[in-house]
Amino acid sequence: MSRDQTPFFVGYLSVPKRLRGFVWTLSAGLLVLSVALGYWIGTTQDDPGPGALRFDFGPQTVTGVIELTPLPILHVTEGSERIAAGRTLMISGQGKNGAQNRPAAMEGQVVTASGILLQRGTLDMLQLRGGTNGLDAGEGSGTVPLPEDLGRWRLAGEICDGKCLAGAMRPGRGLAHKACANLCVAGGVPPVFVSSQPVEGAEFLMISGPERAEIPDSVYDFMAQFISVEGHISRHGDLLVFAIEPATIEVLP
Repeated sequence: MSRDQTPFFVGYLSVPKRLRGFVWTLSAGLLVLSVALGYWIGTTQDDPGPGALRFDFGPQTVTGVIELTPLPILHVTEGSERIAAGRTLMISGQGKNGAQNRPAAMEGQVVTASGILLQRGTLDMLQLRGGTNGLDAGEGSGTVPLPEDLGRWRLAGEICDGKCLAGAMRPGRGLAHKACANLCVAGGVPPVFVSSQPVEGAEFLMISGPERAEIPDSVYDFMAQFISVEGHISRHGDLLVFAIEPATIEVLP
């Protein structure tokens, strides 16, 4: 009786010589298929945009005047190589934290701010250096520009946290980012409305509640969803602030 010479694979033994070609071909094919599948999935995703933490710019130090909207913004009066005088910056702390504690006592005062710039399109944020190094009282007196009332609007778009959207995360928006956005905004990071249509040339608007109040907890349920909402828009320097009315929020298809 002749023995069956068909090669048989056993996991704890070496691959039979007659099967090695098949195994190598199969492995190479699976590798090529994985690369092609990954590339195809990547091409179906939205471009996350050019937002970034600009570590390549190095630390930036500017002088300006603090305004509360109610979260702090900085009207730059003396800029740096990368930040021009006249810009209005949102500011944040390290990690998922805002920077409202010290600035709250400095409203209307001249300060020197130092940190890393986050930038996406026309949206600028300064992540302050840690401790007390990021914000110091400056010399002289300053004036907060008078807000310009742009009237009542109803906009469609998405509420995001301004730090991740500006470049700390990419893309920093969408339902996959909802939990992260809620944590950031709860920590004091300025929320931002990404409008589906530009408003006075701006796609990004910083958000507040009515009458310069912080947004209520009920708004967190609508973070990172496509919604419509009504409120008043005002121009603070070159930054638009959208005082939304939470009761008018509607989820859009």
